[in-house]
Amino acid sequence: MARFDDGKDAGALRTIGEVSEALGIKPHVLRYWEDRFPSLRPLKRAGGRRLYRAEDVVLIERIASLVTREGYTLKGAKAAIGGEQSSAEPASAERRREEAAAPSDLLARLKAIRAELAATLAD
Repeated sequence: MARFDDGKDAGALRTIGEVSEALGIKPHVLRYWEDRFPSLRPLKRAGGRRLYRAEDVVLIERIASLVTREGYTLKGAKAAIGGEQSSAEPASAERRREEAAAPSDLLARLKAIRAELAATLAD
């Protein structure tokens, strides 16, 4: 579990800022994950202030591990956490290579279009 250096008990409620700082995950990502993972439901106080329980922090750490270290999509991570094994496989290395190659292909096509336009305008 994340280490908090604030003097609070391990089971104390934490604000979104405290969790964000301790885990290195931006607050907007934590809020987005709340929409995607039904089991991630921090307490909400007046004004919508979020307070995360210790079990919420553990769940956030698990989601972060699945998504950032193990290559799961959010849908796959949700399935893995929910116990559904069929769609919980991490993205394949081949698929990641294809996705990484796509921007360079797009750049090459855009350069070709630009050259073609320049040639047409020069005529």
